[in-house]
Amino acid sequence: MFKINRPLEFLLLLSVFVIATCGLIYELIAGTLASYLLGDSVTQFSTIIGCYLFSMGIGAYLSRFFKKELLSWFIQLEILVGLIGGISPAILFLLFDQAASFRLILYLLVGLTGTLVGLELPLLMNILKNRYEFRDLVSRVFTFDYIGALLASIVFPLVLVPYLGLIRTACFFGVLNVLVAILVCVKFRSEVKWARYLNIKALAVIAVLSLIFAWANKIMSFSEGLAFRDPVIFSHSSPYQRIVITRNNYELRLYLNGNLQFSSADEYRYHEALIHPAMLYGAQHKRVLILGGGDGMAAREVLKYRDVESITLVDLDASMTKLFRESSLLSALNKQSLSSSRLQVINADAFQWLRKNKKLFDIVVIDFPDPGNYAVGKLYTTAFYRELKHSLGDSSVIVVQSTSPFVAPKAFWCVDKTLHDCGYHTIPYHTYVPSFGEWGYVMASPTSLTDHHTAIPAGLRYFAAGIFPQMCQFSADMDKRVVQANHLNNQVLVQYFEDEWGKYQE
Repeated sequence: MFKINRPLEFLLLLSVFVIATCGLIYELIAGTLASYLLGDSVTQFSTIIGCYLFSMGIGAYLSRFFKKELLSWFIQLEILVGLIGGISPAILFLLFDQAASFRLILYLLVGLTGTLVGLELPLLMNILKNRYEFRDLVSRVFTFDYIGALLASIVFPLVLVPYLGLIRTACFFGVLNVLVAILVCVKFRSEVKWARYLNIKALAVIAVLSLIFAWANKIMSFSEGLAFRDPVIFSHSSPYQRIVITRNNYELRLYLNGNLQFSSADEYRYHEALIHPAMLYGAQHKRVLILGGGDGMAAREVLKYRDVESITLVDLDASMTKLFRESSLLSALNKQSLSSSRLQVINADAFQWLRKNKKLFDIVVIDFPDPGNYAVGKLYTTAFYRELKHSLGDSSVIVVQSTSPFVAPKAFWCVDKTLHDCGYHTIPYHTYVPSFGEWGYVMASPTSLTDHHTAIPAGLRYFAAGIFPQMCQFSADMDKRVVQANHLNNQVLVQYFEDEWGKYQE
């Protein structure tokens, strides 16, 4: 029977740590990538984790059939995990817009990685069982396993995604898997079957992963070139989203997680309709709060009013606000609004920030992305709108971008219903934006809304006070629907949104 010595014991326990760290990293990468490409982060992470853990169970079951040359099999599995886990993001990005069954490929790769990781730990425990009593063996293996998982969960969002990106992160940890295999193979060559073959195989895998690491930007540029109709001039993975900007001779376009946010050709229609009705109905404009709107376009419109003394802009993603403040091309679009002395940028979760805020605002602009997942959907709930009331005076006015009343009428009227249930008086309205079609907004106030006939700034390209009554008229195909309010514990708005937009995009 094979007896283990202390150096090998250390290496194998180190392997437990690497397996746990790398395994969780691969799982997090798959969930993040799926949420970037497929949307609905809660669903994607839930199904990815379920598939991964189920596959680990399959791997654990299959480990019973490995009875000889356990150390050699362990090294081979370590190399294979490094290869599959390391190349998966590059493959998935390249195939997203090309493969008819992308989800099948995604879950096959997740399942294969999980099965291999599920095989490794039981093999390690079998290798170590001659050294420890069962109680000590379980204690040591799972101690290293959980420490590795903790490390992965901390460094992934704070360090790896912002600084390496998904493709390079996967390659880096793939190389770590393979390096452990090489260390064990070299240190105990005489006791490992196929040692020379395994070393050559490991070095070949490291070479492949190193090439993918070096070409990560080119791979992303190529895959995004396939996914977007126009040339990609900027792309970045922040801890919260994938930011992509495309450009042609006519326009710039901003995409977040693959979803169009604006076109420079017609964004003025969206932002003028978002801001100026609220300014018309606001008795005062001294203190303005913008929640979301990290591109600075909404702030640009607010700054056109001379009586605005201060703007507080709260946006979760510092990468967005930094990009639209520092890029000369993009800051030209927002007229350098994010550098204005009247504006303060706060990068924080809007819900959490509101709970701590003690100031009152005259105008509140809510310019969040559409409620396509639960992380964003919470910002359209009764809990959020009730919390917002603590930051409002009696005559304050808020406006909420509320998706398309034509494509998603239930989702649109759900926003209106939710505000009503929180005691707000509302005026729903809509406008036509060529890049999006009919788009909707809901204006609201704790008290009845009154047009104060504020002077509209000169030079607007679309909005005028005289057209606002038309914007409040809804044809039969967009008219009010019977819907539920959106509560934090059910988030029915997300379901409405997915059902309606899903049919439109099929």
